Amino acid sequence: MRVATVADSRDSGEVQIRIGGYGGQGIVLAGTLLGKAASLYDGKEAVFTQAYGPEARGGASRADVIISNAPIDYPYVTAPDVLVVLFQAAYASFARALKPGGVLIVEEDLVRLDDSAPPASLLPATRIAEELGNRIVTNVVVFGFLVGRTGVVSRAAAEQAIEATVKPAAVDLNLRAFEAGFDRAGASEGGRV
Repeated sequence: MRVATVADSRDSGEVQIRIGGYGGQGIVLAGTLLGKAASLYDGKEAVFTQAYGPEARGGASRADVIISNAPIDYPYVTAPDVLVVLFQAAYASFARALKPGGVLIVEEDLVRLDDSAPPASLLPATRIAEELGNRIVTNVVVFGFLVGRTGVVSRAAAEQAIEATVKPAAVDLNLRAFEAGFDRAGASEGGRV
């Protein structure tokens, strides 16, 4: 069975992506990497906005990225084509806004879906990061999965964004985390991974 990508379903050439979690999960970095990959290395237009609570860790956090082949008129995500949730409260807050037919990616160990949930890709991102030796790269595992599942940016652009953004000593670990998520997306049929 072929997995549909976001590129298959959009008419306007614009893709709205929301990543929701809590402070300390690297939500903002994941959004930054996505925006850089699109705008600096894939030659697309991109807008990145973020929102987070006053807590340094543990409060709600959200990264919104809009990617388009044309100039972006409105910089805020209103109805995500792709929704990634890494925290139960993020699922509760954002799931209803997902466009019909949109892509839902869920950290399966931290989020429980209700009966009304659309089809979702369940990803054990934290466990994958721990297997790589450091759960701090959970966000990059998710980034890799998002890129592999949706094709919204190229793999080469995503890897360039990682190399240009993270500290040199952490590049190898982050590239391995990206690859683990990207490869897992290839094994996904849109359901349990």
